[in-house]
Amino acid sequence: MLVSYKWLQEYVDLNGVTAAELAEKITRSGIEVDGVEQLSSGVKGVVVGHVLECEKHPEADKLNKCLVHIGESEPVQIICGAPNVAKGQKVAVATVGAVLPGNFKIKKAKLRGEESNGMICSLQELGIEGKLVPKEYADGIYVFPADTEVGANALELLNLDDEVLELDLTPNRADALSMLGVAYETAAILGQEVKLPEIASEASSEKAADYISVKVDATEDNPLYTAKVIKDVKIGPAPLWMQTRLMSAGIRPHNNVVDITNYILLEYGQPLHAFDYDRFGSKEVVIRLAHEGEKITTLDDAERTLTSEQLVITNGTVPVALAGVMGGADSEVSDDTTTILLESAYFAGGSIRATSKHHGLRSEASSRYEKGVDPERVRPAAERAAQLIAKYAGGEVLQGLVEADHLTMEPAVVSISLEKINRVLGTEITETEVVEIFNRLKFKVTVEEGTFTVTAPTRRGDITIEEDLIEEVARLYGYDNIPKTLPKGAATPGGLSAVQEKRRTAKGFLEGAGLYQAITYSLTSEEKANSFAIEKREPVKLAMPMSEERSRLRLSIVPQLLEVVSYNLARRHDSIALYEIGSVFLNEGHDAQPDEREHIAGAMTGMWVANEWQGEKKPVDFYVAKGILEGLFEKLGVSEGIEWQAADLDGLHPGRTAEILLSGEVIGFAGQLHPHVQKQLDLKETYVFEIKSDALFNYNLPELQYVPIPRFPSISRDIALVVDKEVTAGTLETIIHEAGGKLLKAVHVFDLYEGEHMEEGKKSIAFSLTYIDPEKTLTDEEVVRAHDKVLAAVKEKAGAELRG
Repeated sequence: MLVSYKWLQEYVDLNGVTAAELAEKITRSGIEVDGVEQLSSGVKGVVVGHVLECEKHPEADKLNKCLVHIGESEPVQIICGAPNVAKGQKVAVATVGAVLPGNFKIKKAKLRGEESNGMICSLQELGIEGKLVPKEYADGIYVFPADTEVGANALELLNLDDEVLELDLTPNRADALSMLGVAYETAAILGQEVKLPEIASEASSEKAADYISVKVDATEDNPLYTAKVIKDVKIGPAPLWMQTRLMSAGIRPHNNVVDITNYILLEYGQPLHAFDYDRFGSKEVVIRLAHEGEKITTLDDAERTLTSEQLVITNGTVPVALAGVMGGADSEVSDDTTTILLESAYFAGGSIRATSKHHGLRSEASSRYEKGVDPERVRPAAERAAQLIAKYAGGEVLQGLVEADHLTMEPAVVSISLEKINRVLGTEITETEVVEIFNRLKFKVTVEEGTFTVTAPTRRGDITIEEDLIEEVARLYGYDNIPKTLPKGAATPGGLSAVQEKRRTAKGFLEGAGLYQAITYSLTSEEKANSFAIEKREPVKLAMPMSEERSRLRLSIVPQLLEVVSYNLARRHDSIALYEIGSVFLNEGHDAQPDEREHIAGAMTGMWVANEWQGEKKPVDFYVAKGILEGLFEKLGVSEGIEWQAADLDGLHPGRTAEILLSGEVIGFAGQLHPHVQKQLDLKETYVFEIKSDALFNYNLPELQYVPIPRFPSISRDIALVVDKEVTAGTLETIIHEAGGKLLKAVHVFDLYEGEHMEEGKKSIAFSLTYIDPEKTLTDEEVVRAHDKVLAAVKEKAGAELRG
């Protein structure tokens, strides 16, 4: 919000307070002022001149030789290249010795042999942005009204001696999006009164109701709509003071009627719209939701297709405006307009925001409706605008305000105790001081037994709860006056929880193993949502997805990691190893929040080892993935509870995939992508894994105990067992451990043989068994007894035979 310091003085007495001091006070009271701009900083020596003569330069077709009276005893000759300069004009003249923006100094000069004593200026040359200059003067010099005094200070007339405060407003302070709102804020800070504009207009013998009627079909989106009619207007430029105020606020002047509606927008914060009554198309205004596919051409000459959720102003038949956003071109005020239909309404912010976003249209009006306007200003703003149109456009304001009123909005009433205010702020503010603060804010307040009952005006829609009142007291009491206190209570050392430590351990191990961390979207497509999911559920669908590719919450991390692998392969990175620790989301039903669970996932492809100087190369395979996970399980201390079982899972190679169990419960999987999936994703041989990290991190580990190094030697026995191909090494290892008793300390697989000299349907698996007794040296008899039990158990339970 850009606030003119001179304009603000019309509503609040600012004597003794400079613009910079005011900016500091406003900032300290809770609204940040980004800066104070002096519009004519460094500019001087610019006066109003009267062009007495104007003729073509004898030596240049694009230059004019002008004789200009600048309020001195003799007129001066000025050479001017503006295409619109003409005899009789009142113009801005930078005299010899003047300084323009950019420290540009004006000196006597000769242009093509003719003397030039000064410069006739455009508004851009005086420091006004080109986009704010009225269109008729955009490519030439600015012409003052004919009654402007010659020799007067042009900077003052153009309001360039003003200072502008730029307020950086938070969304809750919509009340400060108007001069009156800033005036109330300033008055509260300075302890002054607000002088509101006087509204008075001559009564017409004709009634507005005879010219127009109002009907609202969409009362929720438009609870209040008012209309006034002003006839016999004459379209022309707005008064200079109004144009300059609009430009200093960042709005380009157009004509007197449009400029007045914009002026009221800035003054009251209430958007208005003026229709050409004769081009409106009927004697009724109907506000309704648009028909699906209905079209309107807006003021920017763009044809827009409407949806059934968008609010429109119609003439009973066709739309003539997008409510609260932009008017239609067909009913635009033009130079031949004589009768004005003036709209002032209260629109629901959500409806305006949706329409504005859908069409990519953001205007001064829509931004205010989105944040909320004061319903109490709808009617006064219309009356004030009608008064100004009558005054500056020569119109006759017809009697009465035609309206459709379905608005039931009451001011917020909030109660709070003095004790709570002081407890929260850590202050000792008295009851009298609090009442004074609320009075300065123009809040109605009553006090009973230390409790304040405050009625906030409708312009302050941000006041709804106790904390809002505490904030108001704090900022006007002065944040600098709130005492500083140190925190009290016992200090506790910071640290990681057990789960956090294990998560950090897991990340460190995986990165140390050579995997890079990836962070991917939690959103995915409907097709990918259930791919590779450990637990199959109906995926959670987003109500308003950004795209179909990001419309579901994921049930597995693997599909996103495969996207990253594919992306890198397409950019010539052949060997890739990634992991991610992230969340998946399990659907818990229509009315319940999804269950967010943490998983660890990885994806690998290409070469795992490539030592070219040693001629050593090893591509990624199942055992690389398995080895990494076994190392992780060992690091986390859960190895003893882990089992691997061959599995046939969707999307994975049926012969190179295993499920991972912890204490008998499936917690994840590891395996190669199915060749069809690899081809579909344009991937090479790729291996993936995914584990429920919650199961790992929350596993109850036994208490660590010290075990002394054995003082007695161990004895090893190797056995090669012939079993059916369906029997896994893991099954045999489990049987051996159970049968070996307390003397058996370790079992390792060291060979697998299938092929020549092996019976059809059979395979040979070789194990190395280590026996040890920590109390004494083992005898051969003891080892033989334990070993025989192992051989008997594998034969009985797995049908295993010793290989000859």
